[in-house]
Amino acid sequence: MNDAKDPIERDGLAPRFWERKTLSEMTTKEWEALCDGCGKCCLNKLEDEDTGEVALTRVACRLFDDTTCRCAQYETRHQFVPECINLKSENLDTHLYWMPTTCAYKLLWQGKPLYEWHPLISGTAESVHTVGISMQHRTVPEFEIAEEDWEDHIIEEPI
Repeated sequence: MNDAKDPIERDGLAPRFWERKTLSEMTTKEWEALCDGCGKCCLNKLEDEDTGEVALTRVACRLFDDTTCRCAQYETRHQFVPECINLKSENLDTHLYWMPTTCAYKLLWQGKPLYEWHPLISGTAESVHTVGISMQHRTVPEFEIAEEDWEDHIIEEPI
């Protein structure tokens, strides 16, 4: 049996709903279930002002839980991190450039399928960790690293 926190066990989700609905047609529950729990969107990124290129760092948001790869205060995160983006189908195109290449929201927006390790396909939330896609146990909290030193923590995206 899957873990109770597993996204595929949320009540009311039709099988393979992401193949039959557009992102804008999805319910809140379906939208949230698309998150694979990799944690890459919770990493601080550095953007080159001249080229617009975005570099991923292993410096995680202060609310990121390195063990679960989830936000420790998801429902109230904007109280602590006002700049945290509330990703929606309406603003996806403006935030796509910083999203991980493996992100389900980005993949579906681009018309691509989900990866086999995605929890909605694999049947377990652990699959994203098992295949090494997630940032589980790979980050440092932002309050431990001075912002001017983030450049020393640039990483390649685990894909």
